[in-house]
Order: sequence, then C-alpha cells, then structure tokens
Amino acid sequence: MLDTLKQSGRNIGRSISHTWENLSEGWRELLNRNSSALTHFSRNMDDTQAENGALATFPRWSLLAGEVEETDKEILVRVEVPGMDKKDCRITIEGNVLYVSGERHYERETRDSTYHVMERAYGSFQRSIPLPRNVDAGNAEASYMNGVLNIRLPKVDGDNNRTVLVT
Repeated sequence: MLDTLKQSGRNIGRSISHTWENLSEGWRELLNRNSSALTHFSRNMDDTQAENGALATFPRWSLLAGEVEETDKEILVRVEVPGMDKKDCRITIEGNVLYVSGERHYERETRDSTYHVMERAYGSFQRSIPLPRNVDAGNAEASYMNGVLNIRLPKVDGDNNRTVLVT
C-alpha cells in the first residue's frame, strides 16, 4: 500500500512538472512572438461613468496582432483591429515607425445581463510598429476589410524623418 502511494505521488509530480513546462513554454512563445502586439487600452471617464464602473473590471490589455511584409517596391503592414471601423483608426508615420492609434468603443446589447467571459479590451490605444526600410509616407495607402487594417507603404532610398498622417 505504501509503495502504491509513493508511486502515485511520483506520477502526480511528473504530471505537474510536465504541465508546468508546457504552460511556461506557451507563455514564452506568446511573449517572444507577440510582445509588441500586446497593446494597452485606456478608458475615458464617459465610458466608465456610463456603465457605473462595470468597465473597471474588464481587461485593459489586448493583442492587436500584426504583420509586416516587404516586397521589392513596398512595405505591407496588416493589423487586426476587430470591432472597429477604418474611421476609428489613425495612422501616423514618424521616421521609420508606423503608429496605429484609435479607440474601440464599448457597446452592450442589453443592460440586464451578466458577463461570464470578458477578454476584449475597450478604450483608446496606440500601437507602434518599426519599419524595416525607409518609406514614402506621403504616398501611403490604407484600407480596411474584415477587421484588418491594411497599410501599403512605398519604399524609398534616403532618410524619412518627417511625420505624416495617413488617411
């Protein structure tokens, strides 16, 4: 009986160790691959007051996943901004950094419900994305489809130290 308990204890210890290793590996990969996509959302007082403080318990951080792809002629940037319209996003290029900022508004269908899962963040945000090459910010183009903001940036030689707002 004592041997059986000892063996069970060793098996449980191995299982816990294996689970912890998998969890740690998942967090390391998430941080390594997505640390720049982790974006802080700040709330304005109107939203918080409108919901009697309910937003205070909602997440303040969310992932705005993105991609930066380079071709011979341009840099293509795609950022996931679900639940937003293109008009809610502001794109600015300063030197070789692309800034995407905006606000995701909190909307609720009913007032007499209870959330059991809330993983989406609401409020104002800004995400910065380093660009691998100099771009012609004045000829940048932005489009929005299916929750993804697409930004096309023609490449140029030389410095790009000016600030440009893309519409």
